[in-house]
Amino acid sequence: MIKIKDEAVQVANQIIIGDSKTKLNGVINAVLKADFKFFLKSDKDVDFVKNMESTVFFVKSNLTEEKLRIAGFTIRQQLDKNAEAVEFIGESKSAIYVAEGLALSNYQFIKYFKDSAKKANKLNVIYLPTDASKKLIVELNNIINAIYWTRNMVNEPVSYLTALKFAEEIKALCEPVGVKVDVLEKAKIEALKMGGLLAVNKGSIDPPTFTILEYKPKKSTNKQPIVLVGKGVVYDTGGLSLKPTPGSMDCMKSDMAGAAGVVGAIYAAAVNKEDKHIIGLIPATDNRPGQTAYTPGDVITMYDGTTVEVLNTDAEGRMILGDALAYSKKFKPELVIDMATLTGAALRAIGTNAAIVMGNAGEKVFEKLEKSGNEVHERVVQFPFWDEYLEPMKSSIADLKNIGGADAGMITAGKFLEHFVDAPYIHIDIAGPSWLDSPQNYKGKGGTGYGVKLLYQFIKNYK
Repeated sequence: MIKIKDEAVQVANQIIIGDSKTKLNGVINAVLKADFKFFLKSDKDVDFVKNMESTVFFVKSNLTEEKLRIAGFTIRQQLDKNAEAVEFIGESKSAIYVAEGLALSNYQFIKYFKDSAKKANKLNVIYLPTDASKKLIVELNNIINAIYWTRNMVNEPVSYLTALKFAEEIKALCEPVGVKVDVLEKAKIEALKMGGLLAVNKGSIDPPTFTILEYKPKKSTNKQPIVLVGKGVVYDTGGLSLKPTPGSMDCMKSDMAGAAGVVGAIYAAAVNKEDKHIIGLIPATDNRPGQTAYTPGDVITMYDGTTVEVLNTDAEGRMILGDALAYSKKFKPELVIDMATLTGAALRAIGTNAAIVMGNAGEKVFEKLEKSGNEVHERVVQFPFWDEYLEPMKSSIADLKNIGGADAGMITAGKFLEHFVDAPYIHIDIAGPSWLDSPQNYKGKGGTGYGVKLLYQFIKNYK
């Protein structure tokens, strides 16, 4: 979608980006030059001049990277729906961020509309100035593709995206770019005695899956792999601890956003040929109250032998993640990161503008994660992870229980998960930023694809 313009190509819609020092000689007419100078003196970040055949947008180059992305969203809002191309004029350093915001704003999930073709945006190419970095353009296009895929998965209803279908989608995305994908179906999961995943699946007529991804370049800079684990609950009713509706259940097709984000990040790392050895683990199922659904009061034996007293079947994500995290030990990883839409407490604590992170990995690792998040504006906030937070998760009849008290639910859940990991560990709770009920600039409405850029940038920066 984003490319360097061939001089022979004629583009009606243009984006002029720059400041008072930007040279526009021979590019635009005298009237537009005057309009641009007037714009630079205004308090607007973006403005436009429209005529019958085209639109010319003005963007200030001295904006932050995030404001430049939002400028791209503003352009998409004003750009004619039938416009097939836009061209940047000015310097390319700022243009790459505007192009990113524009491309992400161009995303639509319109598959289920009868007249989807009529609703579709026609924009299919964004031309950057000739001095733009070809390497950066290729990298950004690959990341945008990963985010599009992730958003599509999160937005798909469970009537389409069962655990089995999700595994098929993962294989279709990742195998062509050199990622090995192994899908374990129910019989193998039973043989492995993954009690948490099997318990959550007991209420469903659709079988669970456990998908293992491996990206291993010929020369990797990490001696042992980084293991990424994603919560893949393709729909969550809460099970017998039924969620209220309308409200809590309406968007629960998004409860696999952690898994989708992990897969998107691994795809981006592979297609961009990053030099890190990465393993991905995706336990997937829906959580329903039918069949022989697991019940409050049950005691479940997990993959590693840990027994868990179930007090709330809606605390299902930690049950399937516990098995996956315990399984990660076989790879002897140097770092384990899980990403999950785990708790409403995380959303209530900091809203949709960041994810909550916690864990026992070293502070330098957390600093790299925070730095990576700030670089791509997928921000994280580190919460405490003291041992005292495990106390509410201790059971009187089993090793652990699957829910604590009313306080600090996002942290007690993280401490529950830590029990199943031996390696340095980070837990990312993305319940807030992974799904938006109302449109929010280039992040859109519904699945945002949060976590793809965060994890990809972290992998890229990881030494």
